[in-house]
Amino acid sequence: MDHATIADRRQLRRKLTFWRIAAVVIALAGIFIAASWGRKDTGAVDHIARVKISGIIQDDTELLERLDGIARNDRAKALVVTISSPGGTTYGGEVIYKALRKVAEKKPVVSDVRTLAASAGYMIATAGDTIIAGESSITGSIGVLFQYPQMKDLMDKIGVSLEEIKSAPLKAEPSPFHPASEDAKAMIRAMVMDSYDWFVDLVAERRKLPRAEVVRLADGSIFTGRQALKNKLVDTLGGPEAIRAYLDGRKVAADLPFVDYDAPSRSGFPFLGGSIHEFARSILGLSLDLQPTIEKLTGEKLFLDGLVSVWQVDHD
Repeated sequence: MDHATIADRRQLRRKLTFWRIAAVVIALAGIFIAASWGRKDTGAVDHIARVKISGIIQDDTELLERLDGIARNDRAKALVVTISSPGGTTYGGEVIYKALRKVAEKKPVVSDVRTLAASAGYMIATAGDTIIAGESSITGSIGVLFQYPQMKDLMDKIGVSLEEIKSAPLKAEPSPFHPASEDAKAMIRAMVMDSYDWFVDLVAERRKLPRAEVVRLADGSIFTGRQALKNKLVDTLGGPEAIRAYLDGRKVAADLPFVDYDAPSRSGFPFLGGSIHEFARSILGLSLDLQPTIEKLTGEKLFLDGLVSVWQVDHD
């Protein structure tokens, strides 16, 4: 092999090495940029934190972590929780309520009721130091619901049956495969009423109302903002100006900017958070998050489980 050939091969190897290193550097830079996509520095200046809670309420670990971060962030001088929700699981409402009360131990919390804050949505609203609603906002629906499907008639029509052997009559009751016994109905009703009593006591405590008055209101009824104000379920009617006025009374500077603490977009790549999803959506026009599509086809309530505090509207 002559010297010219050896020199050419060495030069080729150097070029390959260069491009391999360049590819690694570009990949790492891409990961860094993607991981930082949409990230904002929420701790640089004093501000009013704002969190949006919308849709069906469920146990949401990411939201709880955001609320904990706001509680610990000394730059966040107050928290405004904007609520647009028909409710959701009772437990989901409970844990978010408790997380908001922890924030309220350190700074003012305002519940901003938008179009709809009913059932577990209203439960969350009671965690605020004050509740501000629009005149035509919908709120209330204080109560608890437990639903289960009944498939026996359908199974009978297609000739399918299910046999079972249980350790006790109430095990795995109620079942979708046969009508619930009276004992099973009594068990579920006792559980529903226990959660209902907890909800009523919570509203009575937070709204400083006699329990009997809350029971009168807690028949599942919904109220406009005007009606809710009359029934002392909210404190003020208004919008941003009312929020600013309340915070001014709590010695929060009126000129502080609002900073939205948004949830990261979901993607199938946990090590990049929502950055791949954001990149795909903004650059490629693609969405990697399938749950919203499934929810549109089947309804959000498909994803609920257990006791729920939710205002349900029938869709014909």
